This record gives sequence, structure tokens and C-alpha cells, in this order.
Amino acid sequence: MVEKKKGAENSTNDLVTNQGKDSKEFPTLAEIEENINDIIVDDKQKALNQFEAILLSLPSELQEFINENFKHKRIPKEFMFSSILFAYSNAAGLAFNTHILNYTNYANLYFAIISDRGDTKSEPMNIATKPLKDHDDRFYNDFRLDTQKLKETVNNNSDLEVRRKQLLLQNATIESAIYSHFNNPYSIGVYMDELMGLITKMADNNSTQGSEWRVFFLQGNTNSHIDISRKTTQSFRLPESYITLLGAIQTEFTPKLFSNGNLESGLIDRILFTNKLTKNTLLSKENLSPLVYENYKLGLISLLDQRFGLERAAEKQRIGYSIEAEKELMKYAQELISRKEKLPKILKAYTSKMEINIHKMILLIHLIKNAKTKTFNNSINKQTVKLSILVIEFYYTNFKLILEQKPEKINENDFRKELITRATKNNVNNAQTVIKSILNISKGQVSKLFKKYLPPYETGN
Repeated sequence: MVEKKKGAENSTNDLVTNQGKDSKEFPTLAEIEENINDIIVDDKQKALNQFEAILLSLPSELQEFINENFKHKRIPKEFMFSSILFAYSNAAGLAFNTHILNYTNYANLYFAIISDRGDTKSEPMNIATKPLKDHDDRFYNDFRLDTQKLKETVNNNSDLEVRRKQLLLQNATIESAIYSHFNNPYSIGVYMDELMGLITKMADNNSTQGSEWRVFFLQGNTNSHIDISRKTTQSFRLPESYITLLGAIQTEFTPKLFSNGNLESGLIDRILFTNKLTKNTLLSKENLSPLVYENYKLGLISLLDQRFGLERAAEKQRIGYSIEAEKELMKYAQELISRKEKLPKILKAYTSKMEINIHKMILLIHLIKNAKTKTFNNSINKQTVKLSILVIEFYYTNFKLILEQKPEKINENDFRKELITRATKNNVNNAQTVIKSILNISKGQVSKLFKKYLPPYETGN
């Protein structure tokens, strides 16, 4: 006779009882498989699985662009993907928005590529943003010519000046960044090879520029107004802002992301991080096909042209949702709210920003999918919402990978005990005086700590 395990019997009975009590169906096979995968698959493999599914759902010209750069230039696919999202995000600007679940949202997002030195972080950013750079080159030439003409026609002391049009900003003070956005109200993209310098500046409590940069990004992410009014400089106001961000961070610097207010302010929660997941070690003699690049460029330029037309007319295009797409979004938004309650504090805060970023990502994916055919005014469909959810979940998994590199908070008691133990064991001269200086406490407090943490024979009692 085979004896049934008591635990298994209780589990089965509980399931049957709960099913009858709550009138719920048994989970589907797909749901069971998903739950099993969540348990047995580590975060890196999960992120890779998610990305493979995303890649298969992208327009064919983007799939080919990502795969060809991976094959011939050994650029990690996920790095190119994030760079493409940034390029399209910057190109869209304030020209397109959605209004759903009582909120108006735009497609601006922040991206950071994280990897070791020599991991080809700069190249995907350069390639994906080249069509934007080409526009900026022409804008700058026009700016110089127009400035020269203005000088020739008006007095040099005149307050008149030519506004410089641009899409991307690389090296600027916070004042010039805000002023550049004022001159380009539909968007400004902050694009940096190395993002850590800016992050460190924002983490420095003594840096006025750093705190102002942080406010700039916080306001820009939610498309808030920016108002500058100072006695010594020109005053100006942006009713709405649209800031995008792309940069690279070396892996060893990731713990600094969580220091001195960057985490607490919510800035880090707004960034979509990309870790290195794919690798190609095989050299290729072939070059990237010009046709592959032109096909990629075609969609991005189509979006830019539509945006520039709306910008010149000072208009905005609102994109609607199909009924099925709206239901899918509402289902996911509710899931995020429910999930948030069960998470630790740091993931709870990140999930709160996912509630905003999913709206931005849906609009962005919609624009990408409709760029080739220029059918931007089509309604957002259910497939676009589902793909956007997968993309947002991919970046959530990447954030969890980042957290694995976050240093744990030092336990003060353990630190003091270890400090005193080592100082005594290593016969440090004037150990109590040294520790008094390190901990910045009184001599009497140091004496108490020595009695507390050292055995009697070591304290001489």
C-alpha cells in the first residue's frame, strides 16, 4: 500500500477548498509554466529570454539592423535595441501623446547601458543616433550662417540672436542645457558616452549644478513646466518639457548610482538600464550593408519629418487606443499596483515608475511600428500594448540585475565591533585614540565600546 504524503494531501485539499470558496478556476498550463520559470530561471537568463521574444516582435528592418550589427560589428543586441529606442524617443518629441486612465503621456524615456570597459557601449549609441546627428550637423551650419548674416545686418550691440536648433546635447552646463531646451521646446536629448560623471555630480551634496541637473531630469521625465527667472540672466519658461537621456556606465561604478539622493529622489527609478546579455566573439570581414542602415534610417526620418511638421504648426497629435488595447493596459496597470504591495521598498519604488513608463513605452513602440508606413495616427492595438509590457518587464529584470551589484547598508554595530577587534588584534598604537578620531565620538564612549566588544582579558579587566 502506497502512503500519500501528508503535506501533498493538505495542499491538494486546500486548493480544492479555496477553489470552491473563491469560485476560481485552476491555473492554466501557461500560468503554471510561467510560475515555474520564475523560480528556476535566474534573472540574467530571464532577461535574455525576454529580449529574444522582443526581438522577434520588432519590425523586420529593426530586427535586421540589430542582427547585422551584432554579426559584423559584434555589438550586443540589447545595447543596440536601447539605443534605437532612445533615437525614436528623441525624434517623437512633444508632437505625439496619449490620454488614457486620466493621464496625458509622451514618449520620452531615459536609458543607460551598463557594461565593462571595452564592451562596445559607444558604437551602438553612435550608429543608432547617426540620423539625428546628421540633422544636428545641418542645423549647426544653418545656425552659423544665420548668425553671420545677423551680425552683418544689425548693430553688434543688438540683443537679437539666432536660435540654434538641435536634437542632441553632449557637453553642456545645466544653464545651457535648459536654455537649449528653451530654444528647442519639442525635445532635447542628453546624450553622453560616459554617464557616470553626471551621476556623480548629482550625488554630490555640495554641487549646485548636480542638484539642478537632477531636478531637470525629474521635471523632464514627467513633462513638467520649466521656469527660469534670475536677475543676472535671461528669464524664460517652458509650459511643457521633453527630455530624453542616453549614456553608458561602467559596471564597477553601478554602486554609485544609489548614493546621496539619486535613489531617494526617484531619478534612478526612472532610468531603463541595459546589462550585457549577448556576445559575439567571431570577427567578420564583411561590412554592414548600406541598405540595412538605410532601411533603419527611413523609419526614423519619417517620424522626424512628421514631428517637424507638427512642430512648425505648433500642433500635437493625440494617438487613441483600441478597446482591446485599453483593456490590456488597464489589466497590466492594475497588476503593477497589486504587485507593488508585495515588493521590498526599492523594487516597490521602481514599480511605481513603471506605472508611468508603460504609457510612454506603448506610445514609443506604436510610433516605431508605424514609422515605415507613416501611419502614426492609427489607433494603438492590443499587440503593441503586449509588446510594450514585455519591454518594460525586460527593463525591470535588468534593474534587478543592477540591484545585485548594489552594496548592502553597513551595520553600524558590526562595523564598530570589527574596527575595535582588528585594531586590538593588530596592536595599533593608541587604538582608542585612533578609533575616537575615526568614529568622531568622546573618549568615554570609546572606552564603553571596548568593554562592550572585547573579551575581559583583552581589555585588561
